[in-house]
Amino acid sequence: MFKQKRPMKMIQSILFPLLLLSVTACGQQSATPANNQSPAPAANNATAPAAEKQLTIGISQFVEHPALDAAREGFIAQLAKNGYEKDKQVKIDLKSAQGSMDTAISIAQKFEADKVDLVLAIATPTAQAAAQTSKEIPILFTAVTDPVEAGLVKAMEKPEGNVTGTSDMNPVEEQLKLIKEMKPDAKSVGIIYSSGEVNSKVQVDAAKAVADKLGLTIQEAAITSATEVKQAAESMVGKVDAYYVPTDNMVVSAIAAVLGVAESQKIPVIAGEENSVKSGAIATYGIDYTKLGAQTADMALKILKGEAKPGDMPVEMQAEMKLVLNKKAAEKMGVTIPQSMLDRAGEVVE
Repeated sequence: MFKQKRPMKMIQSILFPLLLLSVTACGQQSATPANNQSPAPAANNATAPAAEKQLTIGISQFVEHPALDAAREGFIAQLAKNGYEKDKQVKIDLKSAQGSMDTAISIAQKFEADKVDLVLAIATPTAQAAAQTSKEIPILFTAVTDPVEAGLVKAMEKPEGNVTGTSDMNPVEEQLKLIKEMKPDAKSVGIIYSSGEVNSKVQVDAAKAVADKLGLTIQEAAITSATEVKQAAESMVGKVDAYYVPTDNMVVSAIAAVLGVAESQKIPVIAGEENSVKSGAIATYGIDYTKLGAQTADMALKILKGEAKPGDMPVEMQAEMKLVLNKKAAEKMGVTIPQSMLDRAGEVVE
């Protein structure tokens, strides 16, 4: 019996390693396709890009009023149309400075600390705060009248750095011509503007530069807060034949105060942009802020897709301008809008 068991143990000791080798070989063979190519799933996993992260765009708006709100909504809507939907592909961190430069700086510092993917600064003060705070994050501005004068870019064609965007420089001369067209005997125009806004001073200077050839003189009233707007308008009663409201954020946010004085004194108001006309001014010849915001979004898309850098992207302006009239406002201010103006208007508010 003992002699019979030895051979069996020897056979087992030989077969067992062979069995293990066979099992191992089978296991290796099952992980490799019959054509000896690497399996598709493994190859796909090795080359597939990581899932796209949700981008974050910080939006800093200097103050709420219809023009700036329209620029913001135009920007967000255009992003969504191109596959960057709010709360899906992109997170929108919207902040308002409430007309405070200190708050605008705090917002800019937060965006810098959060390392957002892109900043949209709406209006000159917030754009200045963003540009001074961050030198790496791409910054786009909109509703900025003169980005060179504001120190945001080196030049309109070649901004350099990390900042570019769209300008809302309005055709001041054409807008002042509307006053003479509606009220040919007008001699003096009152302009209320914020002394702290570079864009407003640019527009006042532009008005002065063309006033003489239009047979007009410019009366200025500088303010430092929105609460001073009504008093400034009242101080011009009896001295001006019309008011001109530029795209001044502080004044536009309190335009109701100007309109109240204008209606009571029958003094026509011409505005720098169409939302002010819809709020109660008589006329403007200018840009569409919703379209301006969308135009800025198109620039943002190029940056987010890595197709362009801010410093190489020229500052853009809106090519299309339109005449917008408000017939009801004209009646309240004792003005009859000439038929020639109504005939060429792009929009008439009844």
